[in-house]
Amino acid sequence: MKKILRIDSSPRSSRSQTRRLTQQFITQWCTKYPDTELIHRDLGHQPPTPVSEAWIAAAFAPPGQRTESMTNQLTESDALLNELIAADILVIGIPMYNFSVPASFKAWIDQVVRIGRSFLFEPEDKQQPYKPLLAEKLTFIIIATGDAGYEPGGPYFFLNQIEPYLRTVFPFIGISNLHFVYTGNDEFGGERLQQSLDAAQQKVQYLITNTIGNTIKKEV
Repeated sequence: MKKILRIDSSPRSSRSQTRRLTQQFITQWCTKYPDTELIHRDLGHQPPTPVSEAWIAAAFAPPGQRTESMTNQLTESDALLNELIAADILVIGIPMYNFSVPASFKAWIDQVVRIGRSFLFEPEDKQQPYKPLLAEKLTFIIIATGDAGYEPGGPYFFLNQIEPYLRTVFPFIGISNLHFVYTGNDEFGGERLQQSLDAAQQKVQYLITNTIGNTIKKEV
């Protein structure tokens, strides 16, 4: 049985294009693989706590030296990490805000990219002091933008701070099997938006149809 962690980061509800597409993805996936177990983490409506000085002190303290207060500081991080570690597949919806990720998603990243849990730091290893700890996960990332053309090869990709960032931070903790779906023209609406949503839905269907285990047979 595969376990999917669905992450939504839009604060919008019915008006969110990423929520619409992550739900369509889950519906189509579960139709094809009905024994899938689903976990839903809604960052947009329940944003994680930003890290603090006390959190940093707790995270970098050796586990055996943490006080009760330090342990409590990491309770939320532990819960988020346990969800992530348990998942085989990630389905993530991210609206582009000012060319990057929403604050709620960045807060989630800061909670799960944690020394000793998702990566190791071994300064004595001069060749590779940082080592990922997480198992590989098939990861689908759905990005919605106000205009179109932020995908690789598009005229605005040079402004896109989401995909390059995620292609850096996820492999850092061990997740490199990343597949991106874009939808645009949310600010224009009408036919332009619908055409973009239709194209994204086709990409979603393609990825699901061509997924076997943790491998995409061929990329679009």
